[in-house]
Amino acid sequence: MTIKVVLFTGEELSIQPGTSLLEITKMIEQPKYPFAAAAVNNELRDLHYKIYEPSQVKFIDLATEIGNRIYLGSLSFVFIRAAREVIPNCEVMVEHSLSKGLYCEIKGKHLTTTLVKSIEKRMREIINAAEPIEKMEISREEAIKIFTEYGQTDKVKILEFLPSPKGSVYKLGWMYDFFYGYLFPHTGYLEKFALQFHLPGVIIRFPLVNDPDNIPDFKPQPKLAKIFYEAERWAEIMEVNTIADLNEAIVNGTVSKLIKVAEALHEKKVANIADQIKEHKDRGNIILIAGPSSSGKTTFAYRLMIQLMVNGLKPISISVDDYFVDREKTPRDEHGEYDFEAIEALDLELLNEHLTQIIQGEEVEIPTFNFKFGKREFLGHKIKIKPDQPIIIEGIHGLNEKLTYSIPQDHKFKIYISSLTQLNIDNHNRIPTTDVRKLRRLVRDNQFRSFGPEDTLRIWPSVRRGEDRNIYPFQEDADIMFNSALIYELAVLKRYAEPLLLGINKESPNYIEAQRLLRFLNYVLPLEGKEIPTNSIIKEFIG
Repeated sequence: MTIKVVLFTGEELSIQPGTSLLEITKMIEQPKYPFAAAAVNNELRDLHYKIYEPSQVKFIDLATEIGNRIYLGSLSFVFIRAAREVIPNCEVMVEHSLSKGLYCEIKGKHLTTTLVKSIEKRMREIINAAEPIEKMEISREEAIKIFTEYGQTDKVKILEFLPSPKGSVYKLGWMYDFFYGYLFPHTGYLEKFALQFHLPGVIIRFPLVNDPDNIPDFKPQPKLAKIFYEAERWAEIMEVNTIADLNEAIVNGTVSKLIKVAEALHEKKVANIADQIKEHKDRGNIILIAGPSSSGKTTFAYRLMIQLMVNGLKPISISVDDYFVDREKTPRDEHGEYDFEAIEALDLELLNEHLTQIIQGEEVEIPTFNFKFGKREFLGHKIKIKPDQPIIIEGIHGLNEKLTYSIPQDHKFKIYISSLTQLNIDNHNRIPTTDVRKLRRLVRDNQFRSFGPEDTLRIWPSVRRGEDRNIYPFQEDADIMFNSALIYELAVLKRYAEPLLLGINKESPNYIEAQRLLRFLNYVLPLEGKEIPTNSIIKEFIG
């Protein structure tokens, strides 16, 4: 007996029940980049998955976010095993993205270039051998027993909070591990990588989605690394390094203290930035605030304004959005759609003319953009400031010198803000900062912008492309960075995001991504968060 499989290309195959996706890939034409997974009846499945009934199958290759995620997860597994073989019984910590790679640390061991080279050499041996990565469906009790024996208490803690009695564990040679994403069936897929010693840890470098053939050049990001390091140390001080630690705080009632400390830290940071601006008020004529979507720029700008007023300054704010060119002059993207995130969508000449006049004490009538009609209007809104009054400008292009090209650099104070979470699921499963921002935006769009979860997920890839083009290349140019992440926020966001994601049906093109986010939120206990202050950055998203 055979069953029919219909491929996304329209090709039909007759296969034996129990045939794996990996076996099916060998029956069809090979793509430019290897297959990493497949959507089977619009459910994401790894290549281990076996088909027992007629199905529609769409294979997913490495030139996709999903494929790239599987590549990095599998490469991390090889790195962890190689590190533990070169440095016996070491504790590997997969931390966060940095310099277009994945930053990791090895606790209790001072790394050297020689050790890093030894780990990389062992990784290549494992990869060249195309060792199988086995997937095992076992009970929670069995998984807990395995990880208890290996001394991986972080995994034991998170497994104890999972509602499902069963789960997947991966095995590579002698080593077992747990990953919340999918992995390749063997290590032979992972030929392209490099390790970069980055004191006190190491960066795993790998090809990105937009160029799967090449590893991007290494570019140091010292300011970003410092912010991540600070977040990591604060997590250690608060004894909340993982989702399991956060869950324990929720269960035992200590989360209230956690909220107070996290919010107090934010307030202290904002106050310190205000102090720096006052100390350099001779160069602080213009304060530029930039960051990716859902970083909390609006709330941060308001809180900074309050702290500047505490310091005796009287800041004013100017919205860059009021300097959009008229709709018909807006540049278009590669799909022919209006590209409102391009810097050319702004009337830079008029903005700079107004800024230079305002700084010099002249009275200027600034425009108001009518979004309904796509036109700029002058409605009598005039601005005139005193010499020591700073101007706050918030927008995605704030760090780009093109935005304020007529203003000398010594008259500008640049602030980069982003949600740089240091809270991971366990030692080997990181939470990408983009996922936290995506959840923030999902909730905010639904709460305040009449924009449903389908719409938010649909436009997110375009938002990310805009960030890669307009924000990230300039982040190291900031005078200071502000981390808007709150160590408790995922538990609060879950209450709002989970019902929205559950409402996305299986026929939706966003269903697979919704399910991925739901699996991730499954590890987090919900939190009502009555103690959250009204000026918290998270309130910008939940209300």
